[in-house]
Amino acid sequence: MKPSKTSKTWMQEHVNDPWVQKARAAGYRARAAFKLLEIDKKDKLLRPGMVVVDLGSAPGSWSQIAGPRVKPGGDLFALDILPMDPVPDVTFLQGDFREDAVLAAFENLLAGRSVDLVLSDMAPNMSGNAVSDDGRMMYLAELALEFARAHLRPGGNMLIKVFQGAGFMEYRAEMQKTFRSVLSRKPEASRDRSAEVYLLGLDRRA
Repeated sequence: MKPSKTSKTWMQEHVNDPWVQKARAAGYRARAAFKLLEIDKKDKLLRPGMVVVDLGSAPGSWSQIAGPRVKPGGDLFALDILPMDPVPDVTFLQGDFREDAVLAAFENLLAGRSVDLVLSDMAPNMSGNAVSDDGRMMYLAELALEFARAHLRPGGNMLIKVFQGAGFMEYRAEMQKTFRSVLSRKPEASRDRSAEVYLLGLDRRA
């Protein structure tokens, strides 16, 4: 199939993106690593000894950042339906976290511990249809929030990517029911035209 003009434009922009080039030079698997680095520098989310979950972790750039920062004494569990190459200091579980068998395997790895921080940089495959893309993004975000409600300890935090589109304000309101504080973050490595924004839920309510 001949590549579309849109895909050619995206690929050219991607190759020339300075954040992509910086990621390659630093050995990160994706430019998204710099988004987590900036947010963590500002909000100090990652600390040694923490139990952290990276939802939708592939290709692993957030795990590359978070894994070493919870050591010594902590653990990072990465979950994705897609395969992911091993990352040092990270335990990867491949599967759909909506499925009982995958959740049971994850809870077995937790060994009775509660989760201190849930990370989610998940996004759907983009169709170009804003209504469809917003809906699919919100569905993933709702799944991540359900996961956090089930596993995050009182006082724990959550960082999640969402789109500023249909359902955004309603989703933020749901996060405010779960966390005592909800903040917005737009890292420099996010493309200016992108609708993505990161919501940071702090201090999960008991």
